[in-house]
Amino acid sequence: MTTTTSNADLYRRLAAELTRRVEAVPADRWDNTSPCEGWTARDVLGHVIETQSYPVNAAGMTLPAVPDVAVDPVGAWTQTRDAVQEILDDPERADREYEGQMGTAKVSDTFGSFYTFDLVVHGWDIAKATGADTAINPGDLAMLARFAERMGEALHGPGVCGPVVAVPAEADEQTRVLGLLGRRA
Repeated sequence: MTTTTSNADLYRRLAAELTRRVEAVPADRWDNTSPCEGWTARDVLGHVIETQSYPVNAAGMTLPAVPDVAVDPVGAWTQTRDAVQEILDDPERADREYEGQMGTAKVSDTFGSFYTFDLVVHGWDIAKATGADTAINPGDLAMLARFAERMGEALHGPGVCGPVVAVPAEADEQTRVLGLLGRRA
């Protein structure tokens, strides 16, 4: 069982890693094609920023306005990250419940599962698109694999991950997990 505090700490750690990746993107690479079909690196980050508000809004809260990702991707991300972290660090707000697609959920639990998954996967997408280091921490790979297993076929539904990509039997763990997530390492 996870706690509000552990979800806040997990988000903090993974958001810091995404921040590292976002801050490393040269200005002229934000419009590079990403592994997400039809999206640029900037589009991927815009998606991450936009979706962070979903459980917050559903629980009757709002995130403050941030710079336009088209103009200031780093500022848009860091301000979103900080606003979400502030909510997660406040047990009263983090433990608010809302009605989601899977029933009643707590804001902190949603960020501690789906949205931390998103931070790692889309951090890789941005790094891949922009020619940066794409290594994923082994513990985070294990988290991605567990999440993929829990999601089952729903993981490959519209707007989530693409179809499984076949990888060689001798593929390393990152290549294998990314294949499960519809990505080619």
